[in-house]
Parts: sequence; structure tokens; C-alpha cells
Amino acid sequence: MPVDLLCEVFEVSRSAWYAQRGRRRRVDMARVALKGRVQAAFSASRGAAGSRTVVGMLRQEGLEIGRFKARRLMRELGLVSKQPGRHSYRQATTERPDIPNGLDRAFTPAGPNQVWCGDITYVWAGGCWQYLAAVLDLFTRRVVGWSLSGSPDAALVCKALEMAYEQRGRPVGVLFHSDQGSQYGSRVFRQQLWRYRMSQSMSRRGNCWDNAPMERLFRSLKTEWVPSLGYATVNEAQRDISHYLMNQYNWQRPHQFNEGLPPAIAEEKLKTVSGIG
Repeated sequence: MPVDLLCEVFEVSRSAWYAQRGRRRRVDMARVALKGRVQAAFSASRGAAGSRTVVGMLRQEGLEIGRFKARRLMRELGLVSKQPGRHSYRQATTERPDIPNGLDRAFTPAGPNQVWCGDITYVWAGGCWQYLAAVLDLFTRRVVGWSLSGSPDAALVCKALEMAYEQRGRPVGVLFHSDQGSQYGSRVFRQQLWRYRMSQSMSRRGNCWDNAPMERLFRSLKTEWVPSLGYATVNEAQRDISHYLMNQYNWQRPHQFNEGLPPAIAEEKLKTVSGIG
């Protein structure tokens, strides 16, 4: 139908009709561009990001977007986060008498290098299981040390602790918390803590909530990053896990505990505000 006839029927001028059509085209293009940004953020997370994480990632890039709008755009794009649901855990109350639970779920220390947590998990790489030990500073949930090995022995956790100790400037007086794994209760590991002038705390036996931040870190690693079929080689696993822990998780991934800031950025901001050295 001719434009002149349409304008006459609806009693609008030709200029108004063309202006409205231009505005609709601009709006549509803006939405398409926003969808592209959402898709890029989702892809960067390897399909793990939900709407809250997408919002946090885009805000780091200087783009303000609401969570509900991000959710609508993700739904239009057919993007579904691969985060798993909640798990039910069996809890126990028996403690190791010589290493009590000194932390007692006080997961919010006042500053960095006051409380570190450690734990071990496993990943499939090179046709066999490889064991990953990590150390987390609870101040902003920053990963400060890690180690990967084919043997889940005391040397694995000692290496992760050594990395954390050196990278953090050899702090003293740190409380190191872990579960009751034999590696953390071994004489060689306890001697290393003594040399570093650190104290030790252990979760109650069978109670994963006593070391919840470490459980959350490994959950994020496995659901967001590690390929579903594992890694072809151990070297590939080393490179990829290192990138996730020390770059993606520490510097890029928004963390709810830090009000949407990645752990390393939150630590720098808090140290500046509070004057912590």
C-alpha cells in the first residue's frame, strides 16, 4: 500500500511516518547489539553464567543492564546456564581432637592473609585422574596457590601451600583451615605450617559446610570450566586450570560474596579503602 495513502488514513505526515520507522530500526539494532554482548559474556563463561553473572560481567565492561532484561535476552537467545542444582550432604559432628575446628565457619576475616582454606579435588586428564589442591584467601575468596599431580599425597598440598606462601609475600600468623584429609594431617604438612608460623584448623569429619568456600570454588571450576570429557593431556589441564584459577576466577569472574566484583579487584579496592598494607 502506498505511503501517501497510509498517512492519509492514519492522519500523520510523511515526515512523522519516516521518523517513527527510523526510531524503530535504531531500537532494534540496539537490542541486537545488546544481545551480542550477552552472547559474548555467556560464551566467555563457557556456558556457566546465569543472568546475575552476565550482568556483573557486562558492568565490568561499562555497560549497565538489569538482571531481568539480561534474563529476557538470554531466553530469546536460548542460553541456559549449566550450573547444577543444590546438593544434599551428610553431616557429622566428630572432630579430630589434636586439630580442632578453630575457624568454626567464621568465613569473613577482617583482612587478607588472616585465614586461608585448602582442599583437594580431581579432574580427568591424559587418560587418568589428576588431583588438584588449591589454597583460598577467605578475605575476598581469592585463589592464592594451587598444585596438580597424579598422586593425592602430602607433597601435593605442600606445593600448593608453598606457592601461596611465596606469592603472598611470606605472611605469618595465618590460620590454615582444611577438611580432615590425611594429606593435611600428615607430619610433613604440619611441619611446613610450623616453619611458616601458621596455625591449623580442621573441619568436623564428614561436614563439608565447615569448608564451604573451597567446595564452592571447586564446584565453579568443574561446572563452568573443565570440559565434560576432561583434558587430552596433563599439560593441557595445567594450562587451562591455571588460567581459570589465577585469571578468570581471580580477575574476571564476578563473585557474589564481593558484591559482584572479582576477588582480586575486590581485594585491591578494600585494601585501598581500609588502608590495609
